[in-house]
Amino acid sequence: MRKLFALAVFFSFTILSCVDKIDILDSQNSPNLPSQTYDYKSSAVNLRGFATGATVEVFHQTNFNSFENPKVTDEGATLGRVLFYDKNLSLNNAVSCASCHKQEYAFADPVAKSIGFEGRKTIRNSMAVINSGMNDNLFWDSRATSVVDLTLQPVVNHLEMGIENMRALENKLQRLDYYPELFNKAFGSSEVTEARIASAMSQFLCSMTSFNSKYDKGEKENFSNFTELEKLGKKIFFSDRAMCSQCHQGKNFNAPENSSTYGGSVKGTANVGLELVYNDPGKENGNFKIPTLRNIELTAPYMHDGRFNTLDEVLEHYSHNIQPNPDLDKKFRNPNGSVKHLKFDAIEKKALIAFLKTLTDEDYIRDERFSDPFKS
Repeated sequence: MRKLFALAVFFSFTILSCVDKIDILDSQNSPNLPSQTYDYKSSAVNLRGFATGATVEVFHQTNFNSFENPKVTDEGATLGRVLFYDKNLSLNNAVSCASCHKQEYAFADPVAKSIGFEGRKTIRNSMAVINSGMNDNLFWDSRATSVVDLTLQPVVNHLEMGIENMRALENKLQRLDYYPELFNKAFGSSEVTEARIASAMSQFLCSMTSFNSKYDKGEKENFSNFTELEKLGKKIFFSDRAMCSQCHQGKNFNAPENSSTYGGSVKGTANVGLELVYNDPGKENGNFKIPTLRNIELTAPYMHDGRFNTLDEVLEHYSHNIQPNPDLDKKFRNPNGSVKHLKFDAIEKKALIAFLKTLTDEDYIRDERFSDPFKS
């Protein structure tokens, strides 16, 4: 009987501790927002245009894309920006989405494993947030099929932001004095709901588009702006010998949009022979999402576990270190089944890195629309 009483007291204390923790508000300042709302719609329309060729008129009559992302409004994305940077979305007000996705690193994190609430480490490297609305497979294990599906998973993750009760989070945000007006402008009433939080954050993520790199400018002028080394790197990148563009293709330099089985046995993923026996199965059988190469210069460390610190290390893996995993992507096998090491020489590596750096979009990492509104 005493044991039962002790257990009851323990669980009651634990539950109350969690409630008390989420009920405490962060003392940060209110967000500093412009008097005239930033233009987010045009970025999202631009992204949809790349994906489907849809006109602005068609865009405003349909969902964001076939993966059921929301229609982007300036007011909705503004609210999403505030939510993205608000530490009140974590259980103990210690981290925000932006804690692991930093603008100066193209919304990646410059460490192998990010630090979540209470100092807990994530199990995988934080992926860059770039043109998310073009993807129908998100996270390293491709478990999300839309940006809406993605947004709240880090919030409720026990390592990342730690929220255990979305109703409690709704009530918590409702009490912050800057949210009623923002929710009203975005949705027509000040009510805070889980669905509205997800929609607003998704609108912000879908507006975060990056298409103003040296490569994008070069496309319009037959790459006359490229150096000879960059041109050589481009030629190698798109060659059958290097095979880079077989996985990293299209406007976003990642797995094909709306891809069926691609690379491995799971949509948009591949096993690139990082390990002979994988420690992390990814989606399955060591298959991980084929990420975008846009802004790759800024998003180190690389791979799902952040094992490579430089692009040169990445190329060295493909040159000599691919492991003969049973589920290795067939592109990396010779006709006799042996591993096909790409064996880039020093000049080829230098040229490929020069080309990859042409995918850097400096405007993206300085765009005020995507910056921290809580900074004084």
